[in-house]
Amino acid sequence: MKKIIVAISLLLVSITTINAQKINWVTVEEAQELMKTAPRKVIMDVYTVWCGPCKMLDKNTFGNADVAKYINENYYAVKFNAEGDSSVTFQGNTYTNPNYDPAKSKQRNAQHQFARYLSIRAYPTMVFFDENFEVIAPISGYLLPKQIEIYLKLFKTDKHKEVNSKEDWEKYQKEFVNEFKS
Repeated sequence: MKKIIVAISLLLVSITTINAQKINWVTVEEAQELMKTAPRKVIMDVYTVWCGPCKMLDKNTFGNADVAKYINENYYAVKFNAEGDSSVTFQGNTYTNPNYDPAKSKQRNAQHQFARYLSIRAYPTMVFFDENFEVIAPISGYLLPKQIEIYLKLFKTDKHKEVNSKEDWEKYQKEFVNEFKS
């Protein structure tokens, strides 16, 4: 009986592992290279290591199978630490964090030049880019899967180009049908 329970448990774990989908995160530089041969939109998760809502976004939203599948199929996904010490080359310019303090690697640190270039003011912020790596819009704050779905589909389908007023946005939201499971 014990062997049967162990076998069923192993089977369930393997099925869950197979069905679990993770986002294929790339660097800014990798996304730029990928776009040369296969252009697509980009979603950039701008986070910090100390940010609680950033961790919740990772776990609850980016960890959601529907969100991960949709992003992997339709976007290049970039994860960027807005207070990290990495060097980022974007559209021919190199950005660093000259005021980064290694002693503060697990807490608030200086903001990276690239985050300043993107005008990031809150964490987390998801920056959406078009196929030319031009900013479409930054969306700040923690979003649940059903909340991020509307933006993922709005920008992917270029429907954002039809939203020119508060009324347009309200109409889009009202008519939008969520498909992601939360």
